[in-house]
Amino acid sequence: MNQRYEFTFPKEWFSLKEAANYAGVSYNTFKKFRLLGLKVCEIEGIKRVAKKEIDRFLEEYSS
Repeated sequence: MNQRYEFTFPKEWFSLKEAANYAGVSYNTFKKFRLLGLKVCEIEGIKRVAKKEIDRFLEEYSS
């Protein structure tokens, strides 16, 4: 019996497109989140957003 086990690790950093999808909003709305204070890490032109930052931001701005 051959079984293959795949282990996946939860993603901690997202591209902006992935982050918008994770937050459940459009890319344009996500860009507005940045203007409201969402922190984005940029290294040599590559932008990434931490999952915990998205969670913090959504918690802060939810009613």
